[in-house]
Amino acid sequence: MQLDRVSKPGSKKSLEYLRYIVVFLCLLFFACDLITAQTVDAVYSKDTRADNKTKLYRNIQNNAIIKNLSLPLTDSSEENWMDAFWGMELIRYKNPWADSRIYTAFDSIEKRSISFKRALLELLFTNYSFEFTKQVTQIMYSAENDKIFAMCAEYLIKAKPELKSAVAAILIKKLALNKDGAILNQLDFRMNDVPGKNRLPDIKALLHHPFFKNATIVFSFQRSNRNYPGLVAVRDSVGDFVKDLYGNFFSVPQLARSITNLPGYLTNGNTPQGIYRMFGTDVSRSNFIGPTPNIQLTMPFETSLQHFMNDSSITDTIWTNDWYKKLLPESWKNYYPIFGSFYAGRAGRTEIISHGTTINPDYYSGQPYYPLTPSLGCLCTKEIWDEADGRRILSDQQKLVSALLKAGGANGYVIVIELNDEQRPVEINDLQALLSK
Repeated sequence: MQLDRVSKPGSKKSLEYLRYIVVFLCLLFFACDLITAQTVDAVYSKDTRADNKTKLYRNIQNNAIIKNLSLPLTDSSEENWMDAFWGMELIRYKNPWADSRIYTAFDSIEKRSISFKRALLELLFTNYSFEFTKQVTQIMYSAENDKIFAMCAEYLIKAKPELKSAVAAILIKKLALNKDGAILNQLDFRMNDVPGKNRLPDIKALLHHPFFKNATIVFSFQRSNRNYPGLVAVRDSVGDFVKDLYGNFFSVPQLARSITNLPGYLTNGNTPQGIYRMFGTDVSRSNFIGPTPNIQLTMPFETSLQHFMNDSSITDTIWTNDWYKKLLPESWKNYYPIFGSFYAGRAGRTEIISHGTTINPDYYSGQPYYPLTPSLGCLCTKEIWDEADGRRILSDQQKLVSALLKAGGANGYVIVIELNDEQRPVEINDLQALLSK
């Protein structure tokens, strides 16, 4: 018997052992109290109750869609039609009558505003992936606006790949007139990108790159097919990835897919790859985001160089990709896809954040990302709400915010990386070796 491990009551070893037990229990109590405060406090959203979800659906269907599309399309009713388009995207609404109204929208398309054309093309991407190639081709040939042209080009190349050469011919002419156009250059990159051309650099070099002192880093690992959820992990302010009480790396699923599934350089497209400045949290007033704290992000061009680089000594006010490169390890400086957030910001994208959701996941039943819900290009985590009283039951967003607090706070960067084109969600087993030092 190992009798030497047992100390007599009142002995020095016994008192030390007792103190150890007391300290351990205090720490355990504190940890449990902290976890409870962060995950169990009652949080409610009345919009997630079953009766309100039903009311919302009927309101979108009857008022936002049917009522607005019933109006004659004129300059003064464009906004009504655009509201209908958004409602159709949100609840994935399609029927023969609505289809016929969309056909009507093309009858006077040459008179319509750029905003209307954009909204219509977004709807086509979302609900009508292949049905309107003839009409979109006509818009493309007459498009003077770069964003309208790019949206037409992306739609046609996806719907009818044989049109790629015709699109390329027009793009060459447009680039000759505007060689620095951010949108045109991003379209050109996508059209000429081939598998293996941009080989993913050593991921560990990026995951363990220092950035600025005490920066907290959130990595969102995604597939190139954004229909499949990604996975988010958190690196703390001393450079270690956050683990749970059992020693496992913290991670939660995260969707970087927009409802339109447009490419990331276009407004309301998927979350672009690249670096985002993270600074604090906030609570949204949007009924579709809900009351769980969101993580505030800014993109290049959306904020100053001083803030983005966390360096108040910078006097330059002009964004260039050389500034962006300074954030990257050497092996990543010429990896073009990681510049997605830079060029999206240059093209005018703003207001991408990391948030939860109160959108009814049933709208997307059967989709590969279900029960996660797509957004307008933000990073979105899963939340489940009680349909009886609207109480929050599960929140991956709250888990993420709590992990950030544990890591040192929301002051640093969020980095979105596409791993590959495997047709499945990202899982923690894909990341274990990468997260370890």
